[in-house]
Amino acid sequence: MLSARGLTKKFGGVVVAQDLDLDLELGRVVALIGPNGAGKTTLFNMLTGFVRPDGGTISFDGRRIENMPAHQRARVGIARTWQRPRLFESLTLLDNVMVSERDYLGESIGNLIFRHGEVERAEDDARDRALGFLDRVGLAARADSLSTRLSYGQQKLVGLARALMNDGRCILLDEPMAGVEGRTIETMKAVVRAEAEAGKAICIVEHNIGFIRDICDSAVFMFNGRIVASGSIDDLLADKRLGALYFGSHA
Repeated sequence: MLSARGLTKKFGGVVVAQDLDLDLELGRVVALIGPNGAGKTTLFNMLTGFVRPDGGTISFDGRRIENMPAHQRARVGIARTWQRPRLFESLTLLDNVMVSERDYLGESIGNLIFRHGEVERAEDDARDRALGFLDRVGLAARADSLSTRLSYGQQKLVGLARALMNDGRCILLDEPMAGVEGRTIETMKAVVRAEAEAGKAICIVEHNIGFIRDICDSAVFMFNGRIVASGSIDDLLADKRLGALYFGSHA
């Protein structure tokens, strides 16, 4: 579904990503692991259009997208979450999720004037879908609350619901477990598993080894802007060389 080849990025004279290859397949969950500063989020930013690579190609469903802006990548079906939830503090949870609708008719002034009835029906449908996604993450009862009244973990769940609202075929999750604990972990696991079983291509940047061992089919290990190994989670964790890179040579 998504294929990157030879992605390279420099900030000033610092190489933060070098010759990165990545393939994401429908129905499978891939983890990106490695120490802080390895280039994992930079790779996500290149895949989603927030950072333009200096070299390399990105294809989505057979279409070249490396020069496509971020909002168009969202429209073709690449959704993502962020390390920090980035919710709109002045909006309710329901509105925070509804804004992620990919092809909302009401975005066009012409549609608002000449297709008013269709726009109203589309908004009703979007509201129902958004409520459904909030229900999946256990927050439907708080749909009319402001995001500032949620715990950090609950805000992460709203971010996940927004990614689901995109209804694309590829979901990128950037450290979904950071700051999350308790029941929220199990909710996150259940939703990600269900999306993979529904045929979505999913990639996760995460430091919670237990979480990625439970839900990921394979992993890619990054260090200093390079992919240095790939394979099963257990095989990568059993590699003493990778352990030294991850935890430091003193570990």
